[in-house]
Amino acid sequence: MVDDKSKLNARGKFAMYMESHKLRKTPERFAILDMAMSFCEHFSADNLFQRMEEEAYHVSRATIYNTLDLLTDCGILRKHQFGGNQSQYECVADAPNHHHLICTECGKIKEIKDTELLKYLNSKKYSSFAVSYYVLYIYGVCNTCARRMKKNRSINKIKI
Repeated sequence: MVDDKSKLNARGKFAMYMESHKLRKTPERFAILDMAMSFCEHFSADNLFQRMEEEAYHVSRATIYNTLDLLTDCGILRKHQFGGNQSQYECVADAPNHHHLICTECGKIKEIKDTELLKYLNSKKYSSFAVSYYVLYIYGVCNTCARRMKKNRSINKIKI
């Protein structure tokens, strides 16, 4: 979840983005921004739609998808495609850079901050290129799934 100052900054940034692109500043777009910023974890467009419905704020899925694209374009949200799953979003307003561990068995996503790796990546300079941000996905098996897989293997050995 994002603090009130960050929410206010994001609203201002979004308003300026819409103004500069000659887009209408509708209450629905700002409601979607506010709801997106209320998520503490990664979320999908469907998660956002459901939460808006739960709050009795009815908005079409098309409006949600279009607004998520706008929020991504203006740098408030980041869109991820973790494996074969549907797109996931996360708020990046005032958020430090981090990496993602993705379990290939259960799909669980864990955010990590590796300070050594961050330091190294931030020190990299590329000629004729200014880095805006980077994303690192690390795929593997989480401890829970690894224990379950090991247990299943041992059960299968006993049955044979």
